[in-house]
Amino acid sequence: MATGNTLHVEVVTAERELYNGEAEIVDAPGADGELGILPEHAPLLALLGIGPLKIKLHGAEDIFFISGGFLEVSNDRVTVLADTAENADDIDEARAEEARRRAQESLANVESNRNRAELHAALMRAINRIKVVELARHSSNRRINAPLDTGR
Repeated sequence: MATGNTLHVEVVTAERELYNGEAEIVDAPGADGELGILPEHAPLLALLGIGPLKIKLHGAEDIFFISGGFLEVSNDRVTVLADTAENADDIDEARAEEARRRAQESLANVESNRNRAELHAALMRAINRIKVVELARHSSNRRINAPLDTGR
C-alpha cells in the first residue's frame, strides 16, 4: 500500500508479473523521452519506448529492460504494461552482444526500408539490454526485494 512518500508499482507483461511493490521513484523510457514518476504525480497514460526501467526505494533500486508498452499513473499507483521486460539479472550479456553484432552487420547490407526499420529496432533492443546490464553492474545498492516467482 502506497504511503504519502511512496508509490505502489506493478510491472507486468502478458506472460508474467516482474515487480509488485513500493517505490519512491520510478524512471521509465517514454516513447518521447524519459519519465520520472514521484508520489503525488498527476494522472498520466504514456507510451513506453525501449530502455531501462528503474524502481527506487530507500536507496536501493531494481532495474529492468523494457521494450514498448504503456505506463499508467493514477492515485499513487504506477502500472507498467510492457510488451517485453526482463530483470537486469536475467539478461544474458553475451547473447545481447551477439544480437547487437548481428543487427549491425545486417544493417550494412539491407536494401528495403522495412527491413532496415526492423533491424534498427533489433539493434536498439540489443544495445539497451546491454545498457541495463551495465547499469545494474555499476549500481551500488541493488535489489529492493527478492524477485517475484509467479510460477508462470
